[in-house]
Amino acid sequence: MELESLHGWEVTPQEAVALQNTLRERLVLRPPAELRVSRIAGADISTERGNITGYGGVVVLDAMSLLPLEQAGAAVTLRLPYIPGLLSFRELPVLAAAWEQLAQKPDLLIFDGQGIAHPRRFGLACHGGLLFGVPSIGCAKSLLVGTYGHLGPERGATAEIRHRGEVVGMAVRTRRGVSPVYVSPGHLMDLPTAVEWVLRVSPRYREPETTRRAHRLVNALRRAAHEPSRREAP
Repeated sequence: MELESLHGWEVTPQEAVALQNTLRERLVLRPPAELRVSRIAGADISTERGNITGYGGVVVLDAMSLLPLEQAGAAVTLRLPYIPGLLSFRELPVLAAAWEQLAQKPDLLIFDGQGIAHPRRFGLACHGGLLFGVPSIGCAKSLLVGTYGHLGPERGATAEIRHRGEVVGMAVRTRRGVSPVYVSPGHLMDLPTAVEWVLRVSPRYREPETTRRAHRLVNALRRAAHEPSRREAP
């Protein structure tokens, strides 16, 4: 899969907002009729205060066994500071560098961030799904927009996230008694399918195994980048 040439990355926050509003019209909020998922991946980046480098990674798993098939990481200079609602413009150049190294591209990609549960309905998973040309899901640890009602304590409990009169996602309990994750479609995806897959790849922990492994990879990359300087210090 070749990366879609959507736009350049040297943009101002105002230009980024305008791009989100334009690109949102290209989203397809339903999975392909022929979708068959044998490889599923997680994407994440790691940063630290005072460092302009982002460490990104994609981990590809077998969709049935959840065993790792391949992983790739990259270190890329960040172009934007953290701005709520514009996370994709900060993270995607890093993730794109990792994505291009993969020999086995996934059939489905889960991002540690929002899909359409976003002020302009164009979060990281939407932008990344368009860029990589793959069905995508946003699975965030915190709520960016909207509210939800009662959520039962049992694994698999769900509650609709509503924002401005729309259902934009679902609070999903992946483990009994723990805080939910917040699931929303990215691209080539609908909400029921997104929830189904997040639960399927979260057999033991709060976070999906995809995201959990990607998170471990990028933190390891960030720590490894500092090891030479630590060894050289007196």
